[in-house]
Amino acid sequence: MSDTDPATPFPTPGGAPGHVALVGAGPGDPDLWTVRAVRLVSEADLVLYDALTDVDALRGLTAAQLFFVGKRAGRASVDQETINRLMIRAAKRGRRVVRLKGGDPFVFGRGGEEMLALASAGVSFEVVPGVTTAVAAPGLAGIPLTHRGVSSAFVVVAGHSPESLDGALSAVRPNAVTVVVMMALAGRAAVVDRLFAHGWAGKTPSAVVCEASTPDAWTWTGRLDELASADPPPGAAGVLIIGEVVEIRASLAAALAARREPIRGEGEVKYGRN
Repeated sequence: MSDTDPATPFPTPGGAPGHVALVGAGPGDPDLWTVRAVRLVSEADLVLYDALTDVDALRGLTAAQLFFVGKRAGRASVDQETINRLMIRAAKRGRRVVRLKGGDPFVFGRGGEEMLALASAGVSFEVVPGVTTAVAAPGLAGIPLTHRGVSSAFVVVAGHSPESLDGALSAVRPNAVTVVVMMALAGRAAVVDRLFAHGWAGKTPSAVVCEASTPDAWTWTGRLDELASADPPPGAAGVLIIGEVVEIRASLAAALAARREPIRGEGEVKYGRN
């Protein structure tokens, strides 16, 4: 297997038509991959994989050529048009391609763009859903996004630009739902400002969950007016959770403390004021 440039000419296996699978890899732990995801990866000729993929597990599962195409904030990355071209070219040369995407392909994963590019190019493809990090990260940290008597709805928004929050926040009543903000660790101060502008209270329980399901899992909880001062590990990926459901985590921690057990799967845990 190889991590080399997939532009290298490929052998065509028996002249068979190629195929692309857009596969969700969940929040990071390969144990959370679906059975179909594991099978497709093991049978692949080429895997284009995202950041947060467990590369050691990937190499142990497949003899495919591996090529990293992940995107992380502030770092150089392969652009989307190039990824589309790589998938299409490999498939047209008869290769079985897996586009292994963090979380779910259709939740801020640009899976829709890739699907349309493949369809337009006449390439056979399928979509394999994954566990979206928007739900998995809070859940693994002991934070349910809905809870009877606390929150009956949640909204997931992209936070890479403050303006992207306005449409979603304008559609909900402040402090009435759970808000999950993805791609916003570096811009969390701006996220807090937008929430305040839409009427959210400074005392609203809030959390930061980073590297969920990995050995580097890290969680902070506190108030919305403290969120900007949270100090996640450098280079970490994570989500912000804002809403009363964050308080459930403290109740869980208290119940587990009686048995001297931590919240499962946690790395370092930090608490702000309550």
